Amino acid sequence: METDDNIGRSRMLPPLPERMRPNDLDGYAGQKHLVGPGGIIRNMIETGNLSSFILWGPPGVGKTTLARIVSKSMNREFFTLSAVSAGVKEVREVIEKARTGSIFSQAAAPVLFIDEIHRFNKSQQDALLGAVENGTVILIGATTENPSFEVNTPLLSRCQVFVLKSLDVSDLQELLDRAIKTDVLLGKMNIKVDETEALFRYSGGDARKLLNILEIVTGSFHAGEQIVIDNASVTSCIQENMAVYDKGGEMHYDIISAFIKSVRGSDPNAAVYYLGRMLVGGEDPLFIARRLCILAAEDIGLANPNALLLANSCFQIVHNIGMPEARIPLAETTIYLACSQKSNSAYMAINQAMDTASKTQTSQVPLYLRNAPTKLMEELGYADGYKYAHDYPGHFADLEFLPADLSGTRFYEPADNRKEAEMRARLSSLWKKYGY
Repeated sequence: METDDNIGRSRMLPPLPERMRPNDLDGYAGQKHLVGPGGIIRNMIETGNLSSFILWGPPGVGKTTLARIVSKSMNREFFTLSAVSAGVKEVREVIEKARTGSIFSQAAAPVLFIDEIHRFNKSQQDALLGAVENGTVILIGATTENPSFEVNTPLLSRCQVFVLKSLDVSDLQELLDRAIKTDVLLGKMNIKVDETEALFRYSGGDARKLLNILEIVTGSFHAGEQIVIDNASVTSCIQENMAVYDKGGEMHYDIISAFIKSVRGSDPNAAVYYLGRMLVGGEDPLFIARRLCILAAEDIGLANPNALLLANSCFQIVHNIGMPEARIPLAETTIYLACSQKSNSAYMAINQAMDTASKTQTSQVPLYLRNAPTKLMEELGYADGYKYAHDYPGHFADLEFLPADLSGTRFYEPADNRKEAEMRARLSSLWKKYGY
């Protein structure tokens, strides 16, 4: 049971997440693919062969903790920098300490841990290259952003990238049980766990969030009172779940990618769900509306040309009325596009045409397709032989319109749907006539 003495001590102790930070792999929750039996980081520790690496994963999954465990387990001196506050000067100072300090006498290079390494600019990252390459330091970076986009190629080529995952229910349960049993304060409280669904849901796979919520909930009870953890007690303490969505981060790209692919894949339920995820997370509705315009042109295309008109109208409406009402036309357009027939024929045609055009910049436009505004041009044959299509039956003139070296090239391939069936039939007769 919590006593007044315990309450006093709790004010002097660090927060629960810091108190529960493990010192070895046995107390580390999650990431079994890296630290479990046969995991690459566990093998590094056991063999003593440590190389530079970058830990990429969402917040609260143990990136900093894992770096400290690696350093301690291998008896390496540990330097740490935060990319938020450190500059080139600080980087060089740490490297110089590693080169000339007490660690110089050690056989093993020290570990330099850089939190949020994606925030380093090019010059800051370049300052690390020499020390990493010659082994002055072992670099361990931590990032919530995709290193492929945020870390310079030269530095990335000198490091392995390990992906850390959000903690699953079994990991969170293990962490919860350990905290209740072993923490210096919680271990002395009368805690009863009836339900964990809300606790784990609000945690969102984040160990730090889980422990913070646990500390808030247990702290909401009076001293000596039995602490009951259930969905109601957790929800009452956490008034509003902060959306797990970073408009400038990796989650942003994951959600919009899932949204686009759900519309393309004709799943209106998934599409409107991801739309909801973006809106709840505070995404710019105009960004979503622009994506809908692109989807209408790229993925619906000539199968339903009205889709592009609707998407463009949606963009204008969203621009004019804003949120929260803009959610309705966004949902309407999203569902319409997801349910519409699909064709990427125009998208494929322009891609192939641009690729061919980049390789055939010297191909000559046929003389009969050129204008002849001067007498000299007429004498050179410009416009000679051109047939005005409307003067012929069916408004069709028997001409080759491509340059001679591209004659017969087909860029547009109609998709197999009702809207393009008539175009397919007409083109087939023309292509047969020309022998394409």
